[in-house]
Amino acid sequence: MAWDFETDPEFQALLDWADEFVRTEVEPLDLVFENPYDRADEKAMAYTRRLKQAVKDKGLWACHLGPELGGAGYGQVKLGLLNEILGRSTWAPSIFGCQAPDSGNAEILAHYGTEQQKAKYLQPLLDGDIGSCYSMTEPHAGSDPTLFTTSAVRDGDSWVLNGEKWFNSVAAFAEFYIVLAVTDPSVSAYQGMSMFIVPAETPGLEIVRNVRVAGFSDHEAYVRYTDVRVPAENLLGPEGGAFAVAQTRLGGGRVHHAMRTVALVRKAFDMMCERAVSRQVRGGTLGSLQLTQEKIADSWIEMEQFRLLVLRTAWLIDKHQDYLLVRKDIAAIKVAMPRVMHDVAQRALHLHGALGVSDEMPFADMMIYAEIMGIADGPTEVHQVTLAKQLLRGYQPVPGLWPTEHRPSKREAAQAHVAARMEHVVANH
Repeated sequence: MAWDFETDPEFQALLDWADEFVRTEVEPLDLVFENPYDRADEKAMAYTRRLKQAVKDKGLWACHLGPELGGAGYGQVKLGLLNEILGRSTWAPSIFGCQAPDSGNAEILAHYGTEQQKAKYLQPLLDGDIGSCYSMTEPHAGSDPTLFTTSAVRDGDSWVLNGEKWFNSVAAFAEFYIVLAVTDPSVSAYQGMSMFIVPAETPGLEIVRNVRVAGFSDHEAYVRYTDVRVPAENLLGPEGGAFAVAQTRLGGGRVHHAMRTVALVRKAFDMMCERAVSRQVRGGTLGSLQLTQEKIADSWIEMEQFRLLVLRTAWLIDKHQDYLLVRKDIAAIKVAMPRVMHDVAQRALHLHGALGVSDEMPFADMMIYAEIMGIADGPTEVHQVTLAKQLLRGYQPVPGLWPTEHRPSKREAAQAHVAARMEHVVANH
């Protein structure tokens, strides 16, 4: 038997250090400094330099990357346990060198970048000296990338990009963008799209406006590419290979979102329980009331179920080393994530009454975050369809008229089975 729900002592010691470090040194940054992506904020960058160094000294910097890239090469289970801590703070991923979208872009560059691309973009990204942007979604296409129209046309030693991209996270602070564009409209989108590195200062690249997502980000950029010319060597990965490149970051990204959501769900749950034992009502505390107890019990069950589903999915990824083999499991946690986050945050908000709906508590932001997680990296409905299709592949149509569990048919078969055995028993006695 190989079942185990314990963490080895050596890694647990690192988790304990990270937990204390995030609580005492990192979470306060969320209330003091505005934006972990704004490297022009010299005061914030100077203050956090020593914190990043402390993480590096512990060997916990960019743990999602292998040792050859300066990371610890952790598998998904270890990353999950660490991200359950980092998810409590907006600043924590930056302090630990694993902030999105830079972490996913670094994985793409590590897997598909040329040596020149790695030297120019990957190493500064890994060192935390620059930021990046992932430019994929388009305003007219929603969740269907086969409808994307942003194009890249080869012109001599250059590619020329034209089109618009929507919700480009932290584009305003990026040194370069990784852009998905159609390079061959005559074939399937799965063979006709490619990835490009586009430096932020390239002529023709325009941030039309930054869209604010309440409680989440003020910098979700609407970007326009007008005759944006980049050298041919800025093609990232093979021509026509954008979907394979994209899965390098999207599969892992969905899992990491879920891991960090576990932290936020637990934070909402802890606030709920604290409120329950603190708030006095007629006859006792809120926690003495059965309706409150029901909210707490339901929330704990949902939280623990979700956490175990996430860790099991992480374990499967570590086991198979193939996101496609774990596709249904990743879809499942993507579906569960916004539901659990919303339900626990809503209950916690409600128990805090008027204070809960104010901006003096974080519950409204948590509920908006839940909705964002139901849209980002593909909406919930898409993943429900994926999950259902994957599950149904394991079943076959019943060969006859009646279902397999049809009782009269099973009884008849059982009687025939027993009768045949009885004849054998009688014959031997």
